[in-house]
Amino acid sequence: MTDSAGKDDYEHHGGFPRYTPAEVGPEYGRLVDALRTLQDLAVSTAPTPEVTEDAAERVEALIDLLKPFAVPEGEQPAGRVLSLPGRGSLLMLPWTVEKFDAEGVRSRGMFRRYHLGGNGAAHGGTLPLLFDDLFGMIQHAYGRPISRTAYLHINYRKITPLDTELVVEGSVDKVEGRKTFISAVLKDREGTVLADCEALMVQLLKGQP
Repeated sequence: MTDSAGKDDYEHHGGFPRYTPAEVGPEYGRLVDALRTLQDLAVSTAPTPEVTEDAAERVEALIDLLKPFAVPEGEQPAGRVLSLPGRGSLLMLPWTVEKFDAEGVRSRGMFRRYHLGGNGAAHGGTLPLLFDDLFGMIQHAYGRPISRTAYLHINYRKITPLDTELVVEGSVDKVEGRKTFISAVLKDREGTVLADCEALMVQLLKGQP
């Protein structure tokens, strides 16, 4: 750890807009949860042609309902609601942060049917998303400026199951100038390591996207 740990150097954040937590009511969490369930059903059901057509019309109506409320990046609640799994973003895995400080970040959750790769296991491509999102939070909690991922190296130790509570936790290993080296481990409730990951994050230069 360094003296700068936990002190947010956000003024050096490249060309990123400054994000702030979104204040929403319980209705937003209800919407996100319903949409996640819809994603699960979209990849796990085989409806009749009639039901498929009906569903498509309803989804298209929902699109028409929401489209007028599109806003620029940084203004949408998605990704900025810290109290919701995945911070309210459908892109992020629906996991809940349990620990967030300069010593590291820990998150708990499960992979759902939407994340199926095959034979009851989570798709291998979902693990990099889990780790990469975690590393961004670790950077922020440690007080490092916004950075881009230079590389992720994942070791897949065991099959990652669906519908099973898991824990992922990581921390900063060392800092070298603009470089931040981070590592994390994904485990099941018994402590069995399912995957581990190490990454290099590089601080953005002024105005850099």
